[in-house]
Amino acid sequence: MKILVTGTAGFIGSYVVQRLLERGDEVVGLDNINDYYDVNLKHGRLEKAGIKKDQLAWYKFIQSDKHPNYRFIQMNLEDKQAMQMLFANEKFDRVCHLAAQAGVRYSIENPQAYIQSNIDGFLNILEACRWNAIEHLVYASSSSVYGLNGKVPFSEKDSIAHPVSLYAASKKSNELMAHAYSHLYNLPTTGLRFFTVYGPWGRPDMSPFLFADAILNDRPIDVFNNGDMLRDFTYIDDIIEGVIRCIDKVALPATEWDAQNPDPSTSTAPYRLYNIGNSSPVKLMDFIQAIESACGKEAVKNYLPMQPGDVYQTDADTTALEQDMGYKPAKNLYEGIKETVDWFKEYYKLQ
Repeated sequence: MKILVTGTAGFIGSYVVQRLLERGDEVVGLDNINDYYDVNLKHGRLEKAGIKKDQLAWYKFIQSDKHPNYRFIQMNLEDKQAMQMLFANEKFDRVCHLAAQAGVRYSIENPQAYIQSNIDGFLNILEACRWNAIEHLVYASSSSVYGLNGKVPFSEKDSIAHPVSLYAASKKSNELMAHAYSHLYNLPTTGLRFFTVYGPWGRPDMSPFLFADAILNDRPIDVFNNGDMLRDFTYIDDIIEGVIRCIDKVALPATEWDAQNPDPSTSTAPYRLYNIGNSSPVKLMDFIQAIESACGKEAVKNYLPMQPGDVYQTDADTTALEQDMGYKPAKNLYEGIKETVDWFKEYYKLQ
């Protein structure tokens, strides 16, 4: 297939590209390479797939020097005209939309960035898919949509009416917008609610990276809510397996959908939502201990109250993923953390 993957300088997007190329798909990657975090890390991910930093230019296709089936273009999702031209010229079969303004806490500081990228940009993706006969749109949602939900594990069948950050609200909006387009234009869409993704080449604003960086460089770590939190940490390879399987399985209408008892995760339209998580929540202090073990030293801990926009617990119910895709994430935390810290040491040349 010919597949557009957005967000390919990002953590998850860079891995999705590798997997699609390995199996023989033709891939076009798109990213604006913004400076929300260290652009050198983004360039490093691009170079893994053969996209050289010194070749990059806005709106210019760069041919990978490692994969004949891979080209990359630097572009903003918000550029409606450029997006329309890209889709019209390239004639993609399917789209995997992973580009977004990420980060819960940053959404409190810079809310406009989330509307521009996550709302306006997503609308441009939907419109381009609508007018160009895209077979299937798979897009990134987030576990943050569960917000104040106290019922665990989180199920796609639960209400998500109470987000606690604008980032979460933007992701919930994406799901609602996708459903409207699935219903109005018969566009198959599948939303993926990712649960705390970690692994080599991970985001530097996420706790695994922040903790390893601080511990290895003898700085204290910030431990929010005094360490009393649980997270459903999910290894990158488990996430990617779920993404690839969902790209391949086009969303279909639910034949038994009941309007009197509506299931939010399915519809009479070709629309689906899936949790992708390890479904084994880990206490934050146990997670820190795993990183300490991999680093070979103990962290100095700076205990702080809960941050605005944070939630106490995330816990994925992956029943739907298992039933529909025959797959369940299962990477052992200690193995995943060791691989992550080993990469971190090598990348940053630390002992």
